[in-house]
Formats: sequence, structure tokens, C-alpha cells
Amino acid sequence: MRPRFSVRFNNDVPPERFARLAALAEESGFDQVWVSNDLFWHSAAVLVGAAAKTTSHIELGVGVFNPVSMNVAEIAMIATSLADLTGGRFRLGLGAGADRFLAWAGLAPDPPVARTERAIREVRALLAGESPAGWDGEGRMRVPVAPVPIYLGAMGPAMLRLAGRVADGALPLLFPPRHYRVAAAQIAEGAAGAGRLPEAIDVAACIWCSIDRDAERARRALAAKIAYYGASFSTDLLARSGLRQSDFARGEVTPAMLDLGVAGGGEEVGAACAELIRDGARHISFGPPLGPDPEAALAVLAAEVLPALG
Repeated sequence: MRPRFSVRFNNDVPPERFARLAALAEESGFDQVWVSNDLFWHSAAVLVGAAAKTTSHIELGVGVFNPVSMNVAEIAMIATSLADLTGGRFRLGLGAGADRFLAWAGLAPDPPVARTERAIREVRALLAGESPAGWDGEGRMRVPVAPVPIYLGAMGPAMLRLAGRVADGALPLLFPPRHYRVAAAQIAEGAAGAGRLPEAIDVAACIWCSIDRDAERARRALAAKIAYYGASFSTDLLARSGLRQSDFARGEVTPAMLDLGVAGGGEEVGAACAELIRDGARHISFGPPLGPDPEAALAVLAAEVLPALG
């Protein structure tokens, strides 16, 4: 059975360019395209809205909204509107949000697993036309609604088990890529505890890759992204690579940090993905930075990697 393939972009690109990237991903044979909603960059909702106009069948997702900087009522409003605009192609990613970035906005969140589980429960109720438990009865959607698949962005064990319990899909960031077996087992554990079949959950094996025929250029692009996000990575995942969050405070990206992703040409990325498939992955998700030139990276993935994998 052919694996599913998706590509993820950061929301640092303007709407016009993201719309072109989404169209190129569709033409290249990807099943999904995702965009982050990191604070202080472009609005992911606007980016997906732009991409809806340049695509016809690829699924479009936000990975992820969080219930701290956005109220769940607003998340449900956006999900409903984008599902309508895309003809049902929208996929809603939810996550706890990174405490480091939330602090930049003066936000002090509740514990991550509790706030995320509560958000999923409340958004699901709103998208069913109901008022969430404990809300005023008037706290419900006023427009036609329909269920939207909810994917949980997760890194740590507790969040991965939560994905297995309650989510339609999972976006586990794999740092390093070989972490897939552990992440999949934790998702399956959560599913089993809730009486669910793990196969019913669309688990995207999310890797970071930087693709360029110049290996040094590829490594530099990956290093810049790791330096920005490193302090927000799960301590559990970093420990698997012998790293700590404090290591990123020095401003230097070491070879061990670069091993959190994959940098190089199509051969290197394809080899990492083939290992993921051997480990049971049914959905491979290629994430940022993708490379110094994302359009060129998509071309390499379409021409060299995807055909070899399925």
C-alpha cells in the first residue's frame, strides 16, 4: 500500500508564495500540505485561505493552533470557515503551544496536556453544533458546522499518548527521525487504553529535512532552523540525542544538533524515509526548512524521493 506524503512549511512566507508552494505540492503528488502558526509571523488561517484558491484536491492543514494564544471558540470558527472554503479539505492541527514563544506574548499557560485535551474536547463539541461542557448554553456556533479531522502536534510521551486517545491524526515531531518506533508505540499505547485501533489514527512521521545539491548549503539552512526552535524541543526527545535545552543557549549548532534532522540531497532524505517505512510508517511528512530553496526541494522530493518510496 502506497504511503501517504505531506509537506510542512513555516508561516514565515507571505500568502502569495505559500499559495504557489501549495499548488506545487499538489502538482508533485503530495497528499497534504501543512503550515505552522508560530506567533509573530503570518497568520496560518490567511495562508490556508490563499492556498485554497490555487489548489483543488490536496488536503490543507494548520499545524498547529494552540488554545493559549487563541480561544477555542475562535479556533472552531476558523476551522468551520476553512472547511467550507476548501470543500472539506481542511485539517485542523492542535497543540499545546511552545511555552517559550507564549512567554514572548506575556502568556502563562496551564499544564500542556490538560489544556490540549480540554481544547480538543471543546472544539469537537463546537464543531458538532453543541455547547462545550461547563459553557453557557449560548456558547455555540451560529453557522452550519461539520466535523473536521483533528491532528495533535506532539513531541513528549504524554502528548503522544493523548494523540492515541483522542485525535484523528498525529503530527509527532521526530527528533531524530529514528525516534519513530518509540513515538508510534506511545501513540498506540494511548489508543489501546481508549479502546481504539492505532490503525485508525493517521500518524504522520514528521521529519525535518534540508535539501540541496550543495550539502553545506543544506546544513546551514537546517542549522538556522534548529537554532531558532531548539530551546522549545521536548526534553525527552533531546535526551535521546544526548542533548539538553540549555545546549542551545550557546548559539552554536553542533553536529549532534544537526542529527535531529536530515540534510543533503534526495539520496540522503530518501534513505531516512525508507528506514521510517521499514519501521512501519504509513505517512511521511517532510518539514522545514526543506532547504535554501523550498521550490527546488519540492522538485527533488517529487522527482527522486516519492517515486522511490511508493
